[in-house]
Amino acid sequence: MAERSADRVTVPDVVGLPFHVGRDVASDAGVVLANPDPDGPPIAALTWPGLFYITSQSPAAGSSVYRWESVGVETVPYGEAASNAERAAPKSPLTDTGHAAPHRESFLDVADEGTQSIS
Repeated sequence: MAERSADRVTVPDVVGLPFHVGRDVASDAGVVLANPDPDGPPIAALTWPGLFYITSQSPAAGSSVYRWESVGVETVPYGEAASNAERAAPKSPLTDTGHAAPHRESFLDVADEGTQSIS
């Protein structure tokens, strides 16, 4: 097998980043992000339009590859990432309703022609 003339670079960690940020980080490191399915569409077609997050990568961060080799990444649309974090339960409303409902001793009836104060 012929020896490559390209230098070797270290694969950055792009998992958890928005795709557009991970793409820039990968480019700065000397690799390109790609669809892990070589027969599938280009990664750009899978992540446009919208906001997508990178959920996995291969090869792993810290691996040594030739410059401009592909790093396969899986992505999910924003808001659809699997998480084991528990959603915080909404807090119950305050029980002291005195602050929310002011007490009025009288009001004006504006339906009649004259203004009357009714207690």
